[in-house]
Amino acid sequence: MEFFVAKGSVVRKIWGRSDVILFIFAGASAEFALNKAVDWLYFTGKLPSDPLGRLFSTVSYAREIVFSKKVDAHSAIDRIKSIHQNVERDRGDKIPDWAYRDVLFMLIYYSKAAFELLERKMNQQEKEELYQVFFRVGDRMGLQDLPANYSDWLPIRQAHLEQDLENSLYTKDLFKQYRKHLGTFRYRMLIEAQKLVVPTRVNSLMGFSPVQWLRPFVPLYKLSKKLRLDGL
Repeated sequence: MEFFVAKGSVVRKIWGRSDVILFIFAGASAEFALNKAVDWLYFTGKLPSDPLGRLFSTVSYAREIVFSKKVDAHSAIDRIKSIHQNVERDRGDKIPDWAYRDVLFMLIYYSKAAFELLERKMNQQEKEELYQVFFRVGDRMGLQDLPANYSDWLPIRQAHLEQDLENSLYTKDLFKQYRKHLGTFRYRMLIEAQKLVVPTRVNSLMGFSPVQWLRPFVPLYKLSKKLRLDGL
């Protein structure tokens, strides 16, 4: 039985931990709102009506792919592609290829950022392993111009951050929806979590305060995990 991601892979460790996934979600929810192609998800009306559900559905698909047999993972990727093709047909336009790459790049970046925040630094082999998993996802979706390895991906990721993000009316509305659906306290927690994992470009565009209120609690949380008190 061949799995899409080998057992024992660091990618399974990343996507098998709910706390890490929450930080992946937090970071992606900020960058996602800044993406110049976010209007595509406003087209159906589903994103503003249920922003958390839509983002978690993306995370759920990624998790399904990571832990599935190869054939089932391919089926999940094909479903994702089909859903987007239906939206393109309804709108009479094509989602730009760079927008697909941006979402893929977010999953790579925030997988690493969240894992390193809550667990440990990844070595070069693990970074490459992470990249290759999502490279295969993108390749299955038919994405063009994907870099061949992690090292080649880094400058392209930075270029995407510079070219494809802006703080638009969609950004402001989406964060307004986050606040509405989360409530004030959980919304503030989301912002603080985002500060810990987003890259400098995203931080700058969002105008986040340099004060990171959650930062002192991270080592305490990591210690609680070692003492098996993290449930609290």
